[in-house]
Amino acid sequence: MTEYRFTLQKYKRGSKLTCPKCGRKQCFVKYIDTEGQIAFPDYVGRCDHEHSCQYHYKPSDYFKDNPVALEGRKSWKSQVKVMQPKPTDYIDRDIMRRSLASYGRNPLFIFLSGVLGEKETSRLFKLYCVGTSKKWGGSTVFWQIDRQGKVRAGKIMLYNPSTGHRVKEPRSHVSWVHTELGLEHFNMKQCLFGEHLLTDYPTKAVAIVESEKSALVASHFMPDFVWLATGGIHGCFKADTVVVLKNRAVILCPDLGTKKVWQEKAQLLSSVCSKVVFSDKLEQCATNEQREKGLDIADFLLMADTPMMKLQKMIKRCPSLQILIDQFQLELVEQ
Repeated sequence: MTEYRFTLQKYKRGSKLTCPKCGRKQCFVKYIDTEGQIAFPDYVGRCDHEHSCQYHYKPSDYFKDNPVALEGRKSWKSQVKVMQPKPTDYIDRDIMRRSLASYGRNPLFIFLSGVLGEKETSRLFKLYCVGTSKKWGGSTVFWQIDRQGKVRAGKIMLYNPSTGHRVKEPRSHVSWVHTELGLEHFNMKQCLFGEHLLTDYPTKAVAIVESEKSALVASHFMPDFVWLATGGIHGCFKADTVVVLKNRAVILCPDLGTKKVWQEKAQLLSSVCSKVVFSDKLEQCATNEQREKGLDIADFLLMADTPMMKLQKMIKRCPSLQILIDQFQLELVEQ
């Protein structure tokens, strides 16, 4: 395995800083020198807000602007060493199973129940093994489970129960289960969110999106695909990660504004998959405002009110309607 001397600092509580460009707190990841010889200034790093901010100042940029930093040292370009890969650490499945509850205080579950119905949302959460964390009063846990059923990671994210959007102010609310459990030196090797479904549906075409929420929503509206998520614009697009898609037909559905980056990713997949299709439908129909916001496929799918959304609006105007529904155990029938 090839490891570079200068890498982004691994996440741990309190490690993220204020972005020097956009000024948002706890969203900036610094570059570090794994040999401990060079201490980079706090502006050398990458902002998490890849759509709106796009700040990314690399060590190569720093050395170009500050050549004196390399005086008396071997060129940084040669600082590459080959190391034996560390074994991947996993999280106990019992921990994952225990989180698959308390959905009544899970903001994303609450939002999607108002959109898709509680029964359908429960089905999707069970299918994708989405859990609830005590952190931030009941945030969502997106478990990453590989094809062997091993739990690679658990990403914790906080959502607004009214809008279904991530809570990013005054800071981005994102953490990891192994961090919250205090598992030091945990060697996390991520996999695609929903990867475990590839075994259950060996013949289905695969559709890949960025966010885990988008995978859930799209799976409801377009169940003919196995919907997977990378967890970000770059996410799990690595050679050793996408190998699980060998001989599968794949369609890429990037967020608005990430077309160029994902076109490069498509080249990586072409050597593994039987067919790779790049979807730019969102780019074709989006407005400039929607592009600036970086909307994704879930945003477009939810633009039109679903029958459940219409019912919830009726209940909001007339609360007694819910009493009738509960008393007579009525169910919404979609045609």
